[in-house]
Amino acid sequence: MQSENMVEILLVEDNPSDAKLAIKALQRNNLANRVYLVTDGEEALDFLFARGKYESRKGALNLKVVMLDLKLPKIDGLEVLRVIKNDPLTRMIPVVMLTSSKEEKDIVESYKLGVNSYIVKPVDFEQFVKSVAELGLYWCILNETGAL
Repeated sequence: MQSENMVEILLVEDNPSDAKLAIKALQRNNLANRVYLVTDGEEALDFLFARGKYESRKGALNLKVVMLDLKLPKIDGLEVLRVIKNDPLTRMIPVVMLTSSKEEKDIVESYKLGVNSYIVKPVDFEQFVKSVAELGLYWCILNETGAL
């Protein structure tokens, strides 16, 4: 498969159970060639901007979507979102906040910073898997993005 046709997703999730479920749902539905998992905000930014242990990466060129948790160690999801949307190299990458927070202030702030979608994680296992699969279908298959 040519690299321009690769579908890559960055999953930023510090809860191992939620990460495992999300990856399984994406893989089960063949929605991505590659799902990258990072577990804190600092690592997410290093991955996106090819810094630190990710300096050999070509950056965020093939990412179709970033699925971002709100409550993260080191750098929280809102700050990661702010950096993504303020940088010309990454601002066009769709970012979906996938979080357990239903707090109005978190939702409003996420949209102010440019999040493309805000999804509250369902508590039910099957519904969580279904939600992630539907997110992947929309953002990786149905959504059209401009060239980065």
